[in-house]
Amino acid sequence: MHLDVQDLRNFYYRSHLGRAAQKAIRDRVRLIWPDVRGQTVVGFGFAVPLLRPFLAEARRVTALMPGPQGVMPWPAGMPNVSVLCEETSWPVETGHVDRLLVLHGLETSEWPEALLWEAFRVLGPGGRALFIVPNRAGLWSRRDATPFGQGRPYSLGQLETQLRDHHFLPESHSAALYQPPSSQRFWRKTGAMWEQVGLRLSTVVAGGVLIVEVTKRAHGIKGRPAARPRPLRVLEGLAVPEGRPIAGREESSDICAPMSQGQMAQ
Repeated sequence: MHLDVQDLRNFYYRSHLGRAAQKAIRDRVRLIWPDVRGQTVVGFGFAVPLLRPFLAEARRVTALMPGPQGVMPWPAGMPNVSVLCEETSWPVETGHVDRLLVLHGLETSEWPEALLWEAFRVLGPGGRALFIVPNRAGLWSRRDATPFGQGRPYSLGQLETQLRDHHFLPESHSAALYQPPSSQRFWRKTGAMWEQVGLRLSTVVAGGVLIVEVTKRAHGIKGRPAARPRPLRVLEGLAVPEGRPIAGREESSDICAPMSQGQMAQ
């Protein structure tokens, strides 16, 4: 279940803990993608806290926000680039995205399989995607007061396996949010130090979020399911039932034909 856009906005922009989380993850993303000049960058879920550095250099930046979450205008004081969309049907042409960033999108999705196929569809040749999810072994996934305590946390193996199953090739992995998810002043003042220390620690043990960079494998794909799952329609077809050809239909039509007077006498 997706989080509400108002709750996400309040966490990232109106709380000290959220601002610290925003900076820690954004700094790590910029280390992975230091230059996106001339490229099309798309964020899905609630990725706007990480997209601002790309506004000045990317050719185009778009923030896709799923309907169950809701949308907010962004960025403030600039032309709006945020779009409300269906979770598994994005208003993006096939193969037109150079960089895709997913935050608070995969772990809260009701249709993760279809969402990954949609991400695969929009990513262009040579394009790269970053999937950022709560770390199952981290402290942040255990605190419900933050967005990372909602949805399904992942282990690194689970995430990479799911991505490979949808024809993504994991190229690298890292983590962020090594600082404890606490609003106490001591932890906030030492947050930057913990993030630096975390670079030398095990991703599986300490990081609050996992970050996996992938490319798409375009060869050897035999097929893919429909991008958008369809709900079961239990009563569909009752008003106008659909029939199928039946063997010996000519004989059955004779039974239903009106009988002559001679036949009635028999």
